[in-house]
Amino acid sequence: MASDDGVLPTAHVPEALRPLMEEMAQAAIRLSRLISRNGLDGMLGTSAGTNADGDQQKALDVIADDLFLTAARKGGVRHFASEEQDSVVVLNEAAPWALAIDPLDGSSNIDTNVSIGTIFGIFPAAAEPDLSFLRPMSEQAGAGYVIYGPQTAMLLSFGQGVQRYVLDVEAGRFRLVDPQVTIPTESSEYAINASNYRHWPKPIQLWVDDAVAGAAGPRGKNFNMRWIASLVAEVHRIMSRGGIFLYPRDDRKGYENGRLRLIYECGPIAMLVTQAGGGATDGTDPILQQAATSLHQRTPFVFGTLGKVARVAAYHDMPETEAALFGKRGLFRN
Repeated sequence: MASDDGVLPTAHVPEALRPLMEEMAQAAIRLSRLISRNGLDGMLGTSAGTNADGDQQKALDVIADDLFLTAARKGGVRHFASEEQDSVVVLNEAAPWALAIDPLDGSSNIDTNVSIGTIFGIFPAAAEPDLSFLRPMSEQAGAGYVIYGPQTAMLLSFGQGVQRYVLDVEAGRFRLVDPQVTIPTESSEYAINASNYRHWPKPIQLWVDDAVAGAAGPRGKNFNMRWIASLVAEVHRIMSRGGIFLYPRDDRKGYENGRLRLIYECGPIAMLVTQAGGGATDGTDPILQQAATSLHQRTPFVFGTLGKVARVAAYHDMPETEAALFGKRGLFRN
């Protein structure tokens, strides 16, 4: 497909993936229009049951899942794995691709008009449905997210950097606005849900303590904390301004292994962040080196500016008493 024929410029998209990305872009445009009419055509934030992993679904979760399932079927996807589905959906045994997707990330924010989004990763299809996804995240052929906010934007990577596209509402198509997105190397922002402080592992508590201490503490500078509770909005800010996002494991029931999904959320974002020059780990080990053992597997997640992500790992890699001592000595600046 020529770059001017559809709703998404394809100069940076591998030829084999252009039909799928065209369908994904069209689905995103339809979903963006629906979101902008929330409350006019019905309340899209009303409850619609629970998904495969027990999380509350909203009406728009189900609509988004249907939209991207249709896009996947038209775009050459063999295996479709969604956060909203119990198991892998087989669409076309002859098709070459497998699509892992969170159709509507942050849906609890629909009625508060906070930015929400779609996250997806693309793998070459395997012979068996589950095996298309239970593999190292580094085997993704592509990844992306769409953010539905003041503007609708799509960020994509196919292993050659990250491109940012913005929806031209009047023209009804995406336009390339940044062919090489790079995460800033310096930032004074971090994002974490501080209300869970008492549940965190000690290394995370120590890292946050040092940040909160500001210029008078071992880090030697002041920080600002951000928390939107919408993963796509968090990553979009970091792509633009740098910083770090932390969603650690904690000692609450159901949070022992983190809360975000490896296949649908963390794997795709890790590819994008890494391709933009940042880092993405589970607190210690790179996300892209990990392989899920189940479709809805969860993981702790830390991503953002490379140096900050490395420092979080450093707090984990030493005994707690030693980490506290080094922090006080000011060895973990920036």
